[in-house]
Order: sequence, then structure tokens, then C-alpha cells
Amino acid sequence: MATSILKILVVFLSILSPGVLSKYQLPFQLDTLVLPVTKDSATSLHVTNIQKGTPRAATPLLVDLSNKFLWIDCERNYTSTTYQFPFCHSTQCSRVGNHYCHNCSAPARPGCHDNACAVMTTNPLTHWNVLGELGQDIVSIQLAHGPTSGVFVDVPQFIFSCAPSRLLAGPLPKDVVGVAGLGHNPVAIPHQLASHFGFRPKFGLCLPSSNKGNGVIFFGKGPYELDPGYDTVSHPIVGYTPLTIGPRGGYHIQVTAINIGKKALPFDISSFFRTKRGSFAKALISTTTPYTTLHHSIFMAVTKFFGDQLSWAPQIQPPVSPFGLCFNTSNIATSRMGPAAPSIDLLLQNENVTWTISGANSLVLARPDVWCLGFVDGGIKPRNPIVIGSYQLENNLLEFDLARSRLGFSNSLLFKRTTCATFNFTSTP
Repeated sequence: MATSILKILVVFLSILSPGVLSKYQLPFQLDTLVLPVTKDSATSLHVTNIQKGTPRAATPLLVDLSNKFLWIDCERNYTSTTYQFPFCHSTQCSRVGNHYCHNCSAPARPGCHDNACAVMTTNPLTHWNVLGELGQDIVSIQLAHGPTSGVFVDVPQFIFSCAPSRLLAGPLPKDVVGVAGLGHNPVAIPHQLASHFGFRPKFGLCLPSSNKGNGVIFFGKGPYELDPGYDTVSHPIVGYTPLTIGPRGGYHIQVTAINIGKKALPFDISSFFRTKRGSFAKALISTTTPYTTLHHSIFMAVTKFFGDQLSWAPQIQPPVSPFGLCFNTSNIATSRMGPAAPSIDLLLQNENVTWTISGANSLVLARPDVWCLGFVDGGIKPRNPIVIGSYQLENNLLEFDLARSRLGFSNSLLFKRTTCATFNFTSTP
């Protein structure tokens, strides 16, 4: 009865304030917010869409787990009447971390003011860095009502970087105007939402595997619900592993060993994770790297051992670039759970905590008649010996609990008869 009354109140308030509410208008504690995620077929990268500015405008942004804040191209078509910029040495500037005092010689506009605060802003694909003006504007984001979306709520004075157009150079998805930074920083999206709405900094990431449906990013304590039959209460996260933060704000986990087809990879990967001080470096989780990238020696060991496990399937020579191992599709059966292939198990802090990569996340349909192992050679001097790419994240629910410094993972949702594309963004209770 109480739940029904609350839903009626939400509907009533949404009528009074054209579908957008402030947190003070809500008659209950806000628990979960949601953003849609689509897959760009041309680049295999993932894009979210945020409602921003006045009047509200759909703002397509590249999803980036490592970027420390949201940034937008402000030189083209940014005409919001609620844009503001913090003055240099202000409290807002100090929240970002390293920043600079900046003057602009051109006529005043969003991204160009005197005595503004400037921050180094990064394109995650080209790794170009330019100074962007720190700005503030309204962001509107939807509430979650079970496995459906609800009304929009406002976050006024959301801090972001107002960057020049040249930072958008490179192989970005079409129509993207910036980056949705989910990395570790007080002004990254998860932390700003947690601070504004009063919940613990925690978010769930569920990337779709095709452009035919929306995946979802959850913010808040949850439970996270994808469809009426799947939520993180009835189907709890299968494993947790410590989450560490890299110097660039990215999220890392420790991988101690790799099993393929339930057999140990005959190769010691631990030597690639030892630093000069004797501690262990970590594997980076990335949404801007399409496929898992491995140090050359690890890559050679994995591709050879995986090929040995599929010795009955003839290999395609030469393999389709950028992959190193490919097979004819006619020799590998498929089901709703993807191609029948040996599982790849990442053993994390101990052998009892295992992230399993099944066939749907290990083999890529590189051509209509060719399956390829979706791992890429990162060379002999990569910044990270293992970068877990977005293809291996698709249809896996990842829970980034920043307050507890841990990562939760579901393994493939296909085994639970659901996908990341089942959350309903068309419904507004």
C-alpha cells in the first residue's frame, strides 16, 4: 500500500514539474539512478546519453572508466543559459585536483572566460591532452523503478570540463561530443552523483553486445534490476575482488593466473606484475580498449594454449587483423550462450575468486565465416601487462563499490537467461 502511494506521488510531482524533479521534491530516499548505454558498431565502443544544460539537450558521450571527469566540446553548439564557470582558486577548482588559472583572449562563451579554472583534459583514444575550462551546468538523470526507468531528476551545477573541439579528433563514435568520465576523482560522475543525492559512491556497469538495445549504468546502492526476473538480490554477484586505483584514475584488479578449458596456462604471468619495489601491478579494466590487450609474451602463451584446446578446429591463416588466432565458423557450434569454446578463467586474489570468460566474450565474429580469439598483442613494453577490454565486459554486470574498494562481477548474464539490454528505458512510471 505504501509503495503504491509513493508511486502516485511521483507521478503527481512529475506532472507539476514537466518530468524533471529536484531531489527535494522526492517523497522518499533516492536509491538508484540510471543512464542508457549503446554500442557503436563502427568502433565497437560504448556511448551513453546524458541530458544536459538549459534547454535540456541530449549529449552523447563516450563511456570511459578511466577518465577523471566528464568533458564536452563547448566550441560547437553549446548554448545553455545555465552554464557557469568557477573562478580560479575557488572550492570547485580544488575538488578537481591539479588545475591552472586561465584567461581567454576570444569573446566570452562557454569554455572561454578570464580568471577561469583550467584542467588538463584527455582524449582516451589519442591520448591528446589540452586545457579545458572548468564549467558547471544542470545534468538531468533518470530514476530507476525496478527494471524500468522513471522520471528525471536534476543535478544543478554539475562540474565538468568545457573542452575545445580539437580534442574530439580520432576514432570516436559518430556524433559523440565528449567523454563520460567514471574514473576515480571527486568530480567524476559516480562521486558527484553520490555527493549530491547522499548515497555511497557505487555504480554498476552493464555493456550491451550489439547496437540493437540499450545497456545500462546504475548509480546508487541498488538493488540493480535488469528485467523482472533478474536483480542483484535474487541473483547476487558471484565474486568480489579488491579494486585499486591507478595514477591516472583507472580501476585495476590483480590477476594471479589464467586457466583455459579448466587447465592452468603453462606460463607464469606473475613476473609481469612485479614492480621494482616488489609489489604487484594490476590489470586495468577499460571501456575504451575494444578487446583485451596482453603483453606480447602473455599473448603468445594464451593464443597457443587456446589453439591447442581447439585443435580439432582448423585455423585460418593468416588471422584477421588485429587478432592472432582465428577459426572457420563451420567447425565451432554455437548456441544462445555463444560459440562453444574453452572457457578462459582469470584467477584473481586466490583460486576461489575466478572471473570466467565464456565463448560469447572470448570469440569475435571477425567475418561471416571466421571466429577469432578476441585478444590483442600489446607489444613488449605496454603500460599495463593486461588490459581487460570492453568486448570481454559485455553482458557482464560489474559492480564498482568505491566506498569498499572492491569490484563485484556476475560472469556472463547469458547463463542466467538475460542480457544487459533488458532494462526498459521506454517506461516512465
